[in-house]
Amino acid sequence: MPELGSPSVRRRLLAAELRRLREERNLTGEDVAESLGWSASKLSRIELSRTGIKAADLSRLLTEYDVPAEQRTELLRLTEKSRGRDWWRAYGGALPEKYVTLIGLESDASSIRAWSPDWVPGLLQTREYARAAIDAHMTATASLSPSEIEQRVQTRLRRQHLLTSAEPTPFDCVLDESVLLRRLASQHIMHDQLAHLIEVSRLPDVTLRVLPLDGAHPIGTGAFIMLKFAAIPELGPVADIVYVEQLSLNALYIDDAAETHQYELGFGRLAEASLDEDASRDLIAAVMRDRWA
Repeated sequence: MPELGSPSVRRRLLAAELRRLREERNLTGEDVAESLGWSASKLSRIELSRTGIKAADLSRLLTEYDVPAEQRTELLRLTEKSRGRDWWRAYGGALPEKYVTLIGLESDASSIRAWSPDWVPGLLQTREYARAAIDAHMTATASLSPSEIEQRVQTRLRRQHLLTSAEPTPFDCVLDESVLLRRLASQHIMHDQLAHLIEVSRLPDVTLRVLPLDGAHPIGTGAFIMLKFAAIPELGPVADIVYVEQLSLNALYIDDAAETHQYELGFGRLAEASLDEDASRDLIAAVMRDRWA
């Protein structure tokens, strides 16, 4: 399972590489920490990816492990690439740790796929729909102040920059038709949300399909998000991760290859059973006109 305290794929893999380098040299964590004047807990947190590592500390570790110059440069470059990426840290304790993990994984993903049978996924929500969704979830499971809800709304909207940046992340989404019909908020908010779906579905890197209610349901599972990652030259291939949200705001992160392959097959079946993109837009427009006008 991915280390939930670490939202960054690069940080997670760098931590694993640092542990490998230490073990390859038959050094204990206590040996290294003592040599560098660190506490053993500091090194442990770095290797478990529970905290990041500064470039200066990484440089000292690599010197301790006598890492060759070329490999050293590549590993140091990882810390440079991650600077400024963790924009969500500005929201501090307003976000659950496992949600922070999802945001970090999204930011590193080379592509994202989502099956949503309940409501519009966060990457496609309007501001008002997002507020209504967060409020509905919190009413059922917890209590948040208006300012905390607003922080989560702002975070959700900021996540959507993945789809409109200069280098957008490809996003492939299958929506159950019931999502279009279920009243989450006012008539006006629902109308605007469906109009927004039509608009974002035309983005070059967004694929949006609807699984119709009058067809066979190919798999029996709740919502999930599949995240794929490009190989990192410095560290090699990165396993796919499936994110499954749970009612308590806990989340299940799956990176076992056999399990993620099952989700990949399941998503493929959902996509095959769905309307194509043009027919999906036509259905969304019809529901917007007939139900939410």
